[in-house]
Amino acid sequence: MDSGLFQRLTRRVADIGSDPSDSEEVALQKRLAVSLSLAIVPLALAWSAIYLAMDAPLAASIPGSYALLAPANTAIFALSRNIRLYRFGQLSMFLVLPWLLMMSLGGFRNSSAVIIWAALAPLAALLFEDLHRTLAWLLGFIALLIVSVVIQPYLRAPDLPEAFVLWFFVFNIGAVIALAFATVHHFVGQRNFFQQRSEMLLLNILPKEISEALKAGHRTIAAQHEAASILFADVVNFTPMAATMTPLRLVELLNEVFQCFDELVEKYDLEKIKTIGDCYMVAAGVPRSRPDHAQAIVQLALDLQKAVAEREFGRHRLAFRIGINSGPVVAGVIGHKKFSYDLWGAAVNVASRMETYGESGTVQITRKTYELIKDDFVLEAKGTVNVRGAGELEIWHVLGRKSG
Repeated sequence: MDSGLFQRLTRRVADIGSDPSDSEEVALQKRLAVSLSLAIVPLALAWSAIYLAMDAPLAASIPGSYALLAPANTAIFALSRNIRLYRFGQLSMFLVLPWLLMMSLGGFRNSSAVIIWAALAPLAALLFEDLHRTLAWLLGFIALLIVSVVIQPYLRAPDLPEAFVLWFFVFNIGAVIALAFATVHHFVGQRNFFQQRSEMLLLNILPKEISEALKAGHRTIAAQHEAASILFADVVNFTPMAATMTPLRLVELLNEVFQCFDELVEKYDLEKIKTIGDCYMVAAGVPRSRPDHAQAIVQLALDLQKAVAEREFGRHRLAFRIGINSGPVVAGVIGHKKFSYDLWGAAVNVASRMETYGESGTVQITRKTYELIKDDFVLEAKGTVNVRGAGELEIWHVLGRKSG
């Protein structure tokens, strides 16, 4: 059979009973339950045929019954999608049938410790059963072991060759360990994949230091940063342009713009704080302090203006106002659900006003930022502007980086 066709068939079988509304955890539980249950069927048929050949028809009928019941239970599950009923049926067969097989063969030794297959019930329950119910399957397995010891002296054993009994010890132990290992290996691999993807999503929302603190259980996360720089960028004439576009086109345009900005922010190892409509906010010096916070964020601003000037977004030529200020800020996480990392303080408010009072296509800065970057960039004094809440402030436009 073609390997690609075999893989597709395997995935189709593993997805029996799946539902588009399933969470990743439930979907994984269903795949594990179906895969493990059906993987045992050919082994059960082989065990049944071998015991039948060894003139032990009662023993042969027990794995044979599993080979019939497991596919039937899976077919019912495919129709009903009732994972609880399916799990209970499969775990019950895992637990009881090996014990019955051991009884029919005369006990622990003569059955080649076939009851080890019953250990799959508590092990599998850990993977695809609700955690609070898994203890019942372990206690059931232990109870069957105790019962087996009590009734062992009263069992009648069929006459099986010593070599056959010995080899079946090897087969039983090897097969159970191999199945358990393969199932757990797949589960751990999938769990690690989901965890890595979740962490990547979290890192796209929060700085690494903040996400680590949240995972450690900290509920209130706030810190004072004495030296930081904040940038606000806003689309010029956005409101009238948006009125001529459908909502979908508008979102696609902003997504294209902000993806371009995100790449530049990552290039300079800065921290994107948030977007508010067409406004884009970035900070340097938080949550990691850096002595060149002002230089880094001003260079970012120049690159943002260059990127906007060199291309179209959604078939539109855009222009941005960019405002920057430097100073102390408070940074932290707010909210219990859908939380976000944000900045507060007068420095943030002034940076926002620098953008609001800026001119199209310019990068406007305050004196606080000017003092930090004046030796590295070409700057043009633009007088003063009356900023609400801050009074008259001197402003400069950044024209470019000094050569040499």
